Amino acid sequence: MPVAHLQPKDYIRQIPPESVGLAPRFETEALEYTRWLATHHYENFHVVSLLLPKHLHQDFYNVYAYCRWADDLGDEIGDPAESLRLLAWWRSELEAMFNGEAAHPVFVALKGTAERYRIPIEPFDRLIRAFEQDQIVGRYQTMDDVFGYCVNSANPVGHLVLYLCGYRDSERQRLSDYTCTALQLANHWQDVSIDLEKNRVYLPIDLLAKHGCSVEQLFAREHNHNFEAVMQEAIGIAEDLFIRGLPLVDIVDRRLALDIELFSRGGMKILEKIRSQRYNVLERRPCISKAERVGIFLRCLPRLLPL
Repeated sequence: MPVAHLQPKDYIRQIPPESVGLAPRFETEALEYTRWLATHHYENFHVVSLLLPKHLHQDFYNVYAYCRWADDLGDEIGDPAESLRLLAWWRSELEAMFNGEAAHPVFVALKGTAERYRIPIEPFDRLIRAFEQDQIVGRYQTMDDVFGYCVNSANPVGHLVLYLCGYRDSERQRLSDYTCTALQLANHWQDVSIDLEKNRVYLPIDLLAKHGCSVEQLFAREHNHNFEAVMQEAIGIAEDLFIRGLPLVDIVDRRLALDIELFSRGGMKILEKIRSQRYNVLERRPCISKAERVGIFLRCLPRLLPL
């Protein structure tokens, strides 16, 4: 099977060890594969903005491919025990890469990126921890517990982007954490019904109880004023985090700032759409239309203008 068509569900296929680091053609195919994967998967916004410097595109593709595979090993297998086994395998491939060896095409491509930008193993490993957590934890008692999940599921992505763009300081990482956690929450509130199908509830149990809701009512798809109160408070928490993270756009390169604002405004638009449908995410998943995406882009575009 050509590398360019290797999908996460084809995880059993191993690249022969003798290929590692020896065949330039294999490295070229690995880079082609990560580029193909990053440009052929739906996301709310493109993985790599055309506004990012061209020399960063391939590195973003490589990081995205790593994240995409880890996510699919956690969510697309359909068997938690098997997902845990495969995620452990993925971690072993990650550790091998940091020890100078890479067999899987994603890691062959990613190895050069990690070396060039001196990216530590931690953010990559934390993402695996989050996907492992999804296999064994389906309920969260408090919002702090949900935030703890986001520390591994969302925040490492922001750190990886900052590393690729040359930023390593704790202040930018802190602001990035606000934005990434907010994006994760917006995604959870958007996907309440989809997560229920996976037996996952990210709305905290104590928040539900505070407004007279139960997990059982969620699974019964009971949309009422109590559930609306839950979603209203949950949306307010996410919006506050988006606002806290926005100062990051003023202390990074203008093109990266535009991408950050696009994602932030996109996340806030999702929250706005949840409100507009009276918080009924149990029956209908809110989505951003193409026209709305264009509107968000035009609103953010002045960031590229000279000061």
